Amino acid sequence: MNINSNTKLIGLLGQPVSQSFSPNIHNYLSQKYKKNNIYMCFEIDKNNLENAAQSIKTFNMKGCNVTIPYKVEIIQYLDKVDKNALLIGAVNTIKNVNNELVGYNTDGRGFIKSLTDEGYDLKNKKIIIIGAGGACRSIAVELANKEVFYIEIRNRSEENAKNICNLINSNFLSKANYDTNPVQENDLNNFDILINTTPIGMGSKDCPIDVNINPPKNLLVCDIVYKPHETALLSWAKNNNLNVVYGINMLINQGLLAYEIWENIKTSEDDLEEIKNVYFNSLK
Repeated sequence: MNINSNTKLIGLLGQPVSQSFSPNIHNYLSQKYKKNNIYMCFEIDKNNLENAAQSIKTFNMKGCNVTIPYKVEIIQYLDKVDKNALLIGAVNTIKNVNNELVGYNTDGRGFIKSLTDEGYDLKNKKIIIIGAGGACRSIAVELANKEVFYIEIRNRSEENAKNICNLINSNFLSKANYDTNPVQENDLNNFDILINTTPIGMGSKDCPIDVNINPPKNLLVCDIVYKPHETALLSWAKNNNLNVVYGINMLINQGLLAYEIWENIKTSEDDLEEIKNVYFNSLK
């Protein structure tokens, strides 16, 4: 990578950001597509978030990603927000367009692409989602966009789950409901896809469901956690001969969509597998 006076800066705003794989994704893409960019992580204190957003304009940055815990709070400092990101209520990608900051959300779309890349048809499917945070919200909206039949959210507290269900039921043909009870064995018989959107399993052997559950044989199991690559949930699924979709696929796909927004280009179908190789090499 040749950094010079014309190099444009793209960044990640969040706290913490030290373990992020996003620089690997975007610096790889800039090198491959011969774009004179450099991608860096910025750990931002909450009191400095407004200043950080203004700095995108001040330094004429191409844009930024936004990660936890600022995906909602950043919206107030943007000039425009994409319709879907407004509906989701969170932004993970900012583009600097002639000194105007425009917000987008590629999380849910990245997850959906991870499924459709594997040939899964989502129309009329029944989905059970564990967790009711921002990731659940963006994924649920995009699932409803794909006309799934039913979404059930399992979360220990009611408020966030109820709000997401109201959002889906008010804006889409898909139906949504919630339950505050843990997932039980009989529950899974009614669903086609199980998705974990919580951080349970990140850097640990914890599992968001009881590993003694015997699932139905056609259940697809997805985890948005990408470290470790094979989480306890995915190990449980594979031990029960179920198909799985890994969290790294969503991470890379949302990154590819963000890069397309910044550069107005279409990335290659090969990019996912190429960047996964970069990811696996980084774990060695």
